[in-house]
Amino acid sequence: MASTLVEKIFSRRCARDVRAGDVVMAPIDMAMIHDITGPLAVQKFQEMGGRTVFDPGKIVLLFDHQVPADSISAANNHVFLRKFAREQNIENLDGREGICHQVVMERGRAAPGDIIVGADSHTCMYGAAGAFATGIGSTDMGFVLKFGVLYFRVPETIRVTVGGKFPGRVGPKDLILEIAGKIGADGATYQALEFTGETFRTMDMPGRMTCCNMAVEMGAKAGIVPPDDVTWSYLKGRRDITPFLLASDENASFSMEYSFDASRLTPRVAVPHNVDQVVDVAKVAGTHIDQVFIGSCTNGRFEDLKEAADVLKDGTFHPDVRVIIIPSSRTEYLKALKAGLIERFVSAGALVEAPCCGPCMGGAFGLLAPGEVSLSTSNRNFRGRQGSTDAFVYLCSPATAAASAMKGEITDPREV
Repeated sequence: MASTLVEKIFSRRCARDVRAGDVVMAPIDMAMIHDITGPLAVQKFQEMGGRTVFDPGKIVLLFDHQVPADSISAANNHVFLRKFAREQNIENLDGREGICHQVVMERGRAAPGDIIVGADSHTCMYGAAGAFATGIGSTDMGFVLKFGVLYFRVPETIRVTVGGKFPGRVGPKDLILEIAGKIGADGATYQALEFTGETFRTMDMPGRMTCCNMAVEMGAKAGIVPPDDVTWSYLKGRRDITPFLLASDENASFSMEYSFDASRLTPRVAVPHNVDQVVDVAKVAGTHIDQVFIGSCTNGRFEDLKEAADVLKDGTFHPDVRVIIIPSSRTEYLKALKAGLIERFVSAGALVEAPCCGPCMGGAFGLLAPGEVSLSTSNRNFRGRQGSTDAFVYLCSPATAAASAMKGEITDPREV
């Protein structure tokens, strides 16, 4: 019987034929916790009688949401997790490496066929490497830390096929916003989104990460790109793994199928206060902005910063706009530094911060006051996401963010 990519992953790891809708207890290949959700996960592990974790080598800990510690409570959480990591011999990358999702990918901790869980909703980004990766709650993570397995209802799969070549200054972020607008915020609830087609086959790994990262914004359990030469090339030197074929069968059953033409895309913007409220940039062009944030696990890679720098050229940012730029990891920061991008951004008037989540979750720095407007390359624009519940957050690509930061209002990057 024909199987989807996701069904094949669960069948492979459970050592039996598994179909969508089946409830299985699946082994976990890697578990990730960070400074916000980690303390509660550890507490649940201990409440369940946990003494030693199932496998220290399959667990990674990072601090990224409140880094450096911005409150006494955050500092206490860091101390608590450092102690736990030492006691359990868990790899603790602390606050020095960057955003958890980017670092996990950089270190080859996600690979085709893996089942990965993280105590963060954007864990689905690891699907760019061909893994089934999903975010879970702290109680479920406590269970995983103790037993190394977790119950899943194997999700149905929605296939998203994209063809065509991106026009100038249009890219993966515009595409995933367009997809979110079409599918809706709950249109893929507890399903997997399989991204395929010519556009994805020619898309680099950073672009795939951007798209898989935002699968959860449609309610999806996971987003995944079938592994191919791009995947295996990315993993070379990061993980010792022999390439193998992993793809949905030709006649596999999908719950729904969508098709998009990248060549007809224009810059897209998600307007407050939902990610699926997506419009052409022309519809909101001229909207006043107070802050621009370029970064996050969605768009903080070197390629994103380069896209913004290509729009900026030798220009400057508008004096009335606070521009915050945060590379997603130390590795990406160093790439941008060596390429001269950091100097260019600082000279243009930006605040360039050390790798971390920054304004994205609205709990550290770069917060918005009531009535203020942010244009952001991050993944969520809910009320209160970047500060006051009376502020407004728009989402866009790095190119649109840079163009708008220069003009002081939302701007079509093709016009700069």
